[in-house]
Amino acid sequence: MPAAVSLYRVTKRYGSQTALDDVSLEVPRGVVFALLGENGAGKTTTIKLLLGLDEADAGRLDVLGLDSRKQGAEVRQQVGYVPEQPTLYEWMTAAEIGWFTAGFYAGSFEHQYLTLLQQFSVPADRKIKQMSKGMRAKVALSLALAHQPELLILDEPTSGLDTLVRREFLESMVDIAAAGRTVLLSSHLINEVERVADVVAIMREGRLLVVESLDTLKCQTQELTITVAAGSTGPPALPGQILSSRRRSRQWQVLARNLPESAIDALRDHESIVAVETRTPGLEEIFVAYMQGGNPVAALGNVGNDAEPTRTGNIYH
Repeated sequence: MPAAVSLYRVTKRYGSQTALDDVSLEVPRGVVFALLGENGAGKTTTIKLLLGLDEADAGRLDVLGLDSRKQGAEVRQQVGYVPEQPTLYEWMTAAEIGWFTAGFYAGSFEHQYLTLLQQFSVPADRKIKQMSKGMRAKVALSLALAHQPELLILDEPTSGLDTLVRREFLESMVDIAAAGRTVLLSSHLINEVERVADVVAIMREGRLLVVESLDTLKCQTQELTITVAAGSTGPPALPGQILSSRRRSRQWQVLARNLPESAIDALRDHESIVAVETRTPGLEEIFVAYMQGGNPVAALGNVGNDAEPTRTGNIYH
């Protein structure tokens, strides 16, 4: 089955600013796919291009088998979309806005919508202007889901929501994916995304740094705390991809990907090494390493011996 979303060599510029720089990725069906990056990384631009709300300067974008550049209206008809700040008619009740929106869809939209409101504990007779931000977010999600789309796109959907509402909102994404549908989630709330995402893509300044299964990304990444002997200039070179390194006195903290276990064993046996401790970092630590990365460095031996951190992050997959 073709991917739910596919981007091939997509570039988008706004004047002299490059918002997306030759980006290619695929979103498999039936997963929660998290698009991560700081403000200005290109996440919202990617979503707008996918929905046909803007046009790429180069490349191809397909959504559910449709060409976003040529079939934007059809894409928006088939996809559920929740922007960061949903536009809702304040003077309507939750039930009325569902009735109004049902006119744009065939089938049982209104019935499904009212069922979702009940599941989210939203009073159908309450006016939108009388609702909290969390309750409005649930109305927007119900509107996006009522036509039972194969793909749900969320752009910073939990921004500004309290902790309990964010958790409830994100956990509902897992249920949607479990039903065989696809969720494309753009967010900067890394810790919460880690709880629900199957696949993550990390973007920085319009470029794609990594696209990986979350489990694979975490399993392939290790943090090493290396204590060197007095008088040593530092640990020996390491294979693999060094995402970040920092020295504090005689200790080095290194975040590395694809580091063979044999290399760690050899490091422990090295005459200049007093101790080596390893642990699996969280997604936020991996994300920060990519965000603060500079030029690729192949081995730890390239890292300077000063006390300031040296980081790398331009690792492409």
